[in-house]
Amino acid sequence: MLSFHDVRSCGTDTRDSVPCMFSSLAKTAFEKRSAEQENLLDVLQAAGLAVLWIDNQAGCKEVCGRVPHASTLELPAAAANGLCSDGECFDDALLVDLDARIARLALERRRRGIVLVMHQMGSHGPAYFKRSPPSRKRFMPECTNAALGSCDHAQLVNAYDNTIATTDHFLAATIAWLKTKDGYAPGLLYMSDHGESLGELGIYLHGLPYSIAPETQKRVPFVAWLGPALTERRGIDTACLRRHLDDKLSHDNLYHTAVGVLDVTTPTYLPALDAFAPCRAIP
Repeated sequence: MLSFHDVRSCGTDTRDSVPCMFSSLAKTAFEKRSAEQENLLDVLQAAGLAVLWIDNQAGCKEVCGRVPHASTLELPAAAANGLCSDGECFDDALLVDLDARIARLALERRRRGIVLVMHQMGSHGPAYFKRSPPSRKRFMPECTNAALGSCDHAQLVNAYDNTIATTDHFLAATIAWLKTKDGYAPGLLYMSDHGESLGELGIYLHGLPYSIAPETQKRVPFVAWLGPALTERRGIDTACLRRHLDDKLSHDNLYHTAVGVLDVTTPTYLPALDAFAPCRAIP
């Protein structure tokens, strides 16, 4: 696993960050754009890959409008397994019947490669305690009130940390699933759309204007798992990448890193914004 340590978001909420992070434009250019443009998913689909967005949150903010997409709430099996209730699902629901969903994508596209985007509920507040099932609650006692200001701070942090432990489990389960995909060269990129405030300076949740938002709302994780077949195929030196884990990165890098690792040719690709390019022997 590779975890980059110094990564900033494009915005402080899902509405602003998701379209920006999937754009080929850097933050400043994206905010000044005068018209809608192709995003990462459009480019990958145009390259002939099978693309599927699965949502477990508040929608894709029009990013997935031109590619196949679905919601966890459409899965009877997820509800039957106790993963969904009251209009919400735990993120493990994203993996339910996943092979069957993929099998419904066009065969000729699947032969070229498959790109899954799984939009988690993750650590979205204010009801952090609802994001982790009882089996994932490692930190107790936890705040069980959506009115965060009324919670003991230590218990609020426990509730949030339980969401992180749940995401760890979800990513591990996803990687275990990827390792079963014979005939493919699998990899995983994980990046959050924004951070959260947990009462620092009396501020909670997220969504403040970027210019005045605290760092906690703008710092995001960027984690990668690259299977051996993928690193060999693309000539990626993971030991080299470990020496770059402190590089300053942002949402600006996601589009170009994904395009580079997927070996897609497009004039919008900028090697300077590809986080893996300094450690990849194959251009």
